[in-house]
Amino acid sequence: MIYKKEVEIGGKVLSLETGRFAKQANGAIMARLGDTMVLVTAVAAEEAKDDQDFFPLSVEYREKSSAAGKIPGGFFKREGKPSEKEILSSRLIDRPIRPLFAKSFKNETQVIAFVYSFDGENDPDVLAAIAASAALTISDIPFLEPIGEVRVGRINGELIINPTLQQTAQSELEIVVAGTADSIMMVEGEANEISEAELLDALRFAHEHIKAIVKMQNELREEAGKPKKVFEEKAVDENLLKDVKDLAYERYATIVATVLKKEERSAQNKALNEEVVEALKEKYPEQEKAIREILHDIEKELMRKRIIEEGLRLDGRNTTQVRPITIELGVLPRTHGSALFTRGETQSLTTLTLGTKNDEQTIDGLQEEYTKKFLLHYNFPPFSVGEVGRMSGVGRREVGHGHLAERALKKVVPSETTFPYTIRLNSDILESNGSSSMATVCAGSLALMDGGVPVAKPIAGIAMGLVKEEEKFVVLTDILGNEDHLGDMDFKVAGSTEGITAIQMDIKIQGISFEIMETALKQAKDGRFHILGLMKEAISQPKEAISPYAPSLITIKIQTDQIGLLIGPGGKTVQGLQKQYGVDINIEEDGTVNIASANSESAKKCKEHIKLLTATPEVGEIYDGKVIKIMDFGAFVEILPGKEGLLHISQIENRKINKVSDVLKEGDPVKVKLVKIENGKFSLSRKALLNDNPAENK
Repeated sequence: MIYKKEVEIGGKVLSLETGRFAKQANGAIMARLGDTMVLVTAVAAEEAKDDQDFFPLSVEYREKSSAAGKIPGGFFKREGKPSEKEILSSRLIDRPIRPLFAKSFKNETQVIAFVYSFDGENDPDVLAAIAASAALTISDIPFLEPIGEVRVGRINGELIINPTLQQTAQSELEIVVAGTADSIMMVEGEANEISEAELLDALRFAHEHIKAIVKMQNELREEAGKPKKVFEEKAVDENLLKDVKDLAYERYATIVATVLKKEERSAQNKALNEEVVEALKEKYPEQEKAIREILHDIEKELMRKRIIEEGLRLDGRNTTQVRPITIELGVLPRTHGSALFTRGETQSLTTLTLGTKNDEQTIDGLQEEYTKKFLLHYNFPPFSVGEVGRMSGVGRREVGHGHLAERALKKVVPSETTFPYTIRLNSDILESNGSSSMATVCAGSLALMDGGVPVAKPIAGIAMGLVKEEEKFVVLTDILGNEDHLGDMDFKVAGSTEGITAIQMDIKIQGISFEIMETALKQAKDGRFHILGLMKEAISQPKEAISPYAPSLITIKIQTDQIGLLIGPGGKTVQGLQKQYGVDINIEEDGTVNIASANSESAKKCKEHIKLLTATPEVGEIYDGKVIKIMDFGAFVEILPGKEGLLHISQIENRKINKVSDVLKEGDPVKVKLVKIENGKFSLSRKALLNDNPAENK
């Protein structure tokens, strides 16, 4: 039987349908908004694997090229590995649903979203997240409650729910918000330096629509939902719990209350854990895993208790302090700009590379193909956390962190007309103990300024944490790795002194209130301003000149009807110029010509050549020409590249001459005056100049 529910969101009908597609999945939903349609399935294994102590959830979002009436490019003509857009969309589904599964549920679960129809207006990503929630809600998988997810834009001060792609491109704000009926679960987005109050207004606006989406899913569950499977929590042996606490509780309390470096704390925790496991292995054989889980819970309880009751953290800071920061600029001599930003035990080495138009990234997907001139890449090698790991390419986390930092900085990157370079920032995380993505924002801003990129202003980022116990909560500024792992929230905010440019919030509990968000935003602003002050001390404005190792890039504008002239037949002219001057030339449709070269003098000479090539000859102008052909009746003289005129024999001298070759030869330089243009032909005179300068008659 087919079940369908509809609700109007922002003037458009959102529909959810089940019972027609993928009926063997635990739950399947075809969602539609406009003519964009996404099928999402949710499937869980019948049983958990033995001794599995984590919840193995995977989320896959894939865009079918056929959805937009396109055939994939490449040799195989079929979809390949997920694009960056698909990875980021998968994260927009994964992050809000992950905290909403029953804690006792450890069965492998997979959510798959396929985009089957795309109308060019409605982005399928938020639609896929809603369908994922609905598929889990109607399934027998123990999913606690449904979520809604919406995109919010703002044009001319007016908030818009689920703006079209065209509206998003014009928007001052773009955030994706996910939440339950009672609270916010996830925020991700960017803005043109909006205030904290404006952001909260946008979140409240989003939540009103989220409630309607959640209500629709609950109604669908009542009609089409399966009974939820019940998974009992494993009973803890009270004797084992007591024995572990007797051995470890007080000693863990001492470690938690001691200020230690990350590796020192890890070593002491490991030593204590091994000692407890060894002491209890005879009394509780084959219970090592249970013992380690109890020890982990003891550490978590003590850390959270100390923060709630004393306002003190693992490294001795209070709840609002930022760790010590050091900044070094220009640490790499041959890059176009570099910065080493260290905050506590988190360190980013970020490099700047300036390129030409040819270095822009081409993006292909469901939308029309387009290019990007600002790129930020984030890398998290295993040594940054003192571990050994495979170097097998960029993971989803790295893509997501890099995207967030890119969003934070792109608002202050100069336009192509002001600074025509392609810009790439590369952040390598050399140490990590909390918020490496926000360290990347700071290091990226500093590297841009060190490299002479005329950014509008510096940008800094900071991550906030949360410890919440019943009605009590404490927001933590500049969280450590352990505070992220053992806490309830990771709330990243980046921006300038004027406002917020990027935001990302993830939580591990069943939602947070607007009161908590308001507190977090206020503390984040204070922390951001503190970091910006330190950055200003290191470099107050971008350097006046770019690196001498960066390509010299010169821009000239020509008339659009002269583009063909510059290109030449089969590209012969432009290719000849590139070879002659050792430059790269890129010509835009509006007549903008970018000339790039490692040698600035070569670029300047090429620019002058193009100016002459595209110049329009004018009557009365004097030109330094070159004789290209001798005829009985005169000489043909090239006055501008590709433009020649006739110097009649009567216009060569003030006296009568018998033969042109008596005065001129092919290849001779000759100064001439353009005296007439008729039917596109140029008439030249040398005699006119001799008359103007009698001294030259001698």
